[in-house]
Amino acid sequence: MPSFVMPASRKPDSTPAPAAVTAVGLRKSYGDRTVLDGIDLRIPAGSVFALLGPNGAGKTTTVKILSTLVGADGGHAQVGGHDLVTSPDGVRAAIGVTGQFSAVDGLITGEENMLLMADLHHLPRGEGRRVAAELLARFDLAEVARKPASGYSGGMKRRLDLAMTLVGNPRIIFLDEPTTGLDPRSRHTMWGIVRELVAQGVTVLLTTQYLDEADELADRIAVLDGGRIVAEGTAEELKRLVPGGHVRLRFTDPAAHRAAAAALADAERDDAALTLRIPGDGSQRTLRAILDRLDAAGVEADELTVRTPDLDDVFFALTGGPTPPHRTQEVVR
Repeated sequence: MPSFVMPASRKPDSTPAPAAVTAVGLRKSYGDRTVLDGIDLRIPAGSVFALLGPNGAGKTTTVKILSTLVGADGGHAQVGGHDLVTSPDGVRAAIGVTGQFSAVDGLITGEENMLLMADLHHLPRGEGRRVAAELLARFDLAEVARKPASGYSGGMKRRLDLAMTLVGNPRIIFLDEPTTGLDPRSRHTMWGIVRELVAQGVTVLLTTQYLDEADELADRIAVLDGGRIVAEGTAEELKRLVPGGHVRLRFTDPAAHRAAAAALADAERDDAALTLRIPGDGSQRTLRAILDRLDAAGVEADELTVRTPDLDDVFFALTGGPTPPHRTQEVVR
């Protein structure tokens, strides 16, 4: 499958943002199964970079390698300016990791979980208590801080998990599918927390299967499939890779439908449904051109629907899945 890589975003002075994470040619196999087949990454500091892909694409393996949990079979990488091989302790000191499965110990309280992390980071006792209290309040967990974590909801456990990750004040955070299994309200709460972290200069590498999550949070997205990055760019750049945008016109009068079809010769015509489908990118210019041609023919559509490709289309097109059903982006009557 061909790989599509969009140019990196530039600052106004055209100077590239410094990289928090770089990787070149990362490879990893387990037996005869290749999990990563030579991937390259460059994640600018203070940004959200999303790895998007189906199960088994290599997302979690990438996080494990970059966080020094497993070694790569080939390639090299730097995280926070530290080489994975020659300075693994430097990497660990620079990062925080929130994995797919919560690291929260349900047998102790939320506060005790936080204090345990403070001890692991060798914080003085007073400072550890201060940091724990501040983070518990920041993540809206102060009221349940002294209750056993086993009684927390899924969203509360994920917030506590992320709060524990922040005890060491990392400037680079790896979030491996952090909202899996959460209800919509809890997911949106986590999104807000991620945005706050990035606003403070933290770099986030996010792996997710939720297309809307990548669309909402990521400055750049890499689509990973079969151990390879098959596309990379901003959400809007990736959407432009996939054809299928169109304008759909529906009529109730067969005569108006025939007249519109004559005026819009490039339209796909459905006489049974009295609809016309015109390829287009959904831009104002495209819509104006269609409406001008209808006006010139003295025809008015009863319904106009605009559909543009979204990340679902990108995901299915680039990862070889089935074409998703068409979703309406905007309807004008």
